[in-house]
Amino acid sequence: MSRAPLAAVLPACLVLVLLPCVAAPDLLAQSPVSTTADVVYIPTPQRVVDAMLAAADIGPSDVVYDLGSGDGRIVITAAREYGARGVGIEIDPTLVARATENAAAAGVSDRVRFITGNFFAADIGEATVVTLYLLQNINERLRPKLVRELRPGTRVVSHVFNMGPEWPPDGTQVIEGNPIFFWTISDP
Repeated sequence: MSRAPLAAVLPACLVLVLLPCVAAPDLLAQSPVSTTADVVYIPTPQRVVDAMLAAADIGPSDVVYDLGSGDGRIVITAAREYGARGVGIEIDPTLVARATENAAAAGVSDRVRFITGNFFAADIGEATVVTLYLLQNINERLRPKLVRELRPGTRVVSHVFNMGPEWPPDGTQVIEGNPIFFWTISDP
């Protein structure tokens, strides 16, 4: 994914001042009507992107959805390296434009598309793989949508943040200090 928590990029003294005011879980998680980013954009290192896609066992028949897709590197890599199709959902139109340009430069515009929008309101049912780099509380709020909309067998991979104790990962690995969590949607 392409986002990191606000606390990861602000000086500790500023975070201590801001957290009591703005970091309540309900304020950090996107609501279906939100039109602004709740997480600071930080690109996922390419080695982590590669490990996330390998953990999901990506293939040419997959449709990879990246929620909070930033500059598009995950779906672009999935298309370029694995022949998959991809959809990036990003709330920041500037990043969507950059991702679209990056896809054209990589020669995969015919296999990927980027949507400006809120992933809580987006239809993700086509996905066979979902990738995330959000905040844990957003992952936890997103979990019911994933379970409700994704078909059994769909793989979910998250960079840094898990889904909480109610949904332990099927697997975990660490790449250059970056934890990656992996789940498979099961039958209800």
